[in-house]
Amino acid sequence: MPTSEPGAAQPSRDRATPDKLLHTRTGTEVSPEDMVLATGRDLTPRNLEWARRKLAEEGPSAIEKVLP
Repeated sequence: MPTSEPGAAQPSRDRATPDKLLHTRTGTEVSPEDMVLATGRDLTPRNLEWARRKLAEEGPSAIEKVLP
């Protein structure tokens, strides 16, 4: 049984949300741990060092590149 009213506007299923609208930042700093976890990797010294380098090179927006 539908819960919406008949004739109510339904979202279009033939359009996808653009990728640039799906990624948002909270305004907080991105930590190396955040970067590692966003990639699905374990928090190991090697992975944390990779994340530190990535953040140093690209800044906080680097996390946007690893999120789906």
